[in-house]
Amino acid sequence: MKTQQIDKIFSIWAAENPHPATELNYINNYTLLVAVVLSAQSTDVGVNKATKALFKIADTPQKMLKLGEENLKKYIATIGLYNAKASNIIKLSQRLVDDFNSEVPNNFAKLKSLPGVGQKTANVVLNCAFGQPTIAVDTHVFRVANRIGFVDENTPEKTEIALLKIIPRKWQQHAHHWLILHGRYICKARKPECKKCKIEKFCNFKEKTQP
Repeated sequence: MKTQQIDKIFSIWAAENPHPATELNYINNYTLLVAVVLSAQSTDVGVNKATKALFKIADTPQKMLKLGEENLKKYIATIGLYNAKASNIIKLSQRLVDDFNSEVPNNFAKLKSLPGVGQKTANVVLNCAFGQPTIAVDTHVFRVANRIGFVDENTPEKTEIALLKIIPRKWQQHAHHWLILHGRYICKARKPECKKCKIEKFCNFKEKTQP
């Protein structure tokens, strides 16, 4: 897809939603980090339901450590992979206390060194907490970016690299939010709602749904 078309698509999304944000609920940088770790292979809605009560009593690494792994599991038991996630959250909380003065680092390598924090999680935290123009590639971003023709890649990692190359820098701050929202509400995995899509005329998807 040509840069001019990409620019037009993002201008349409920006006009409709100039300040997109994550749909995860959080209080501070630490709770954002925890919420993103919990969101892996889970829905934002499900995570928000679980963290509503959790963050009232554990919104710092110290409070989370005081709560403990077994009690943490009780709050997040409705979330997929909750046992592993509880273990990682306790471990990363300890690392934050021991190595980072209880603060979430604003450095990609340091974030990825934390238990349970991968490429996508680190990028989300850097973008949402620190305003860095990163692109976090989840299932929605991967699907939409390849489906509409921004890129043609077969892994999230390659998709991230390709998107950073072709998306004009002025859109990169909010790019992954617009892509996520488009994938979540319009360009759905099983049945994209093409008749509602405001960028349909630019889209290269061959299996568009009929009006």
